[in-house]
Amino acid sequence: MTRGLAFDVSHLLAGGMVLASFMLLYQDRVFSLLRVFALHALVLALSVAWQANVQAAPHLYLTAVIALAFKAIVIPVALHRIVVRLGIHRQLETVVGVGPTIMFGMGLVALSIAVILPVLPDADPLAREDLAFALSVVLLGLLMMISRRNAVSQVIGFMSLENGLVLAATGAKGMPLVVEISVAFSILIAFIVIGIFLFRIRERFDTVDVGAMDSFRGERR
Repeated sequence: MTRGLAFDVSHLLAGGMVLASFMLLYQDRVFSLLRVFALHALVLALSVAWQANVQAAPHLYLTAVIALAFKAIVIPVALHRIVVRLGIHRQLETVVGVGPTIMFGMGLVALSIAVILPVLPDADPLAREDLAFALSVVLLGLLMMISRRNAVSQVIGFMSLENGLVLAATGAKGMPLVVEISVAFSILIAFIVIGIFLFRIRERFDTVDVGAMDSFRGERR
């Protein structure tokens, strides 16, 4: 395999994750948000598998399988069932409009590139630019968490942020197998806790809009 091909495909997949992060910010329906998150996780799995091939690191294939199985299939399907059971088939509410959010997200991507590339001038170009993409995904996940009022969309923002961390770890010449397994179980446990949390919010406030909790606290004072 030529270095040019490895470089191009790696950047195509990492850039695809950034694009999928923008697609997450654009969504205004719960089910479409879940489908785009599954796409986000699928691109992550492909990116990790490609890094396993480029780096000749077979243990990264396990990371790719974990990302594909849990993040692209199990978690979106489970969240879909939770959404159906909670009866929250409605438009997602945002703190600001989609347009300003997308523009701010573009600024975060530019900031990521401006920060990473000068800091690591002597690093391997493939790893350095993948880290810039990964930081963009992390910051876009944070943006989604703070720009959405719906608890489900905030959960998706957190998980997309974690996808960026995995992309960064694999792009920086991989991570130990024990770390991959512990991360997978941590995400699974976090998902279970989040599912219980969503049910409790729905049961207590009859909505999953986090603004309802602010109103409730105001009424109690």
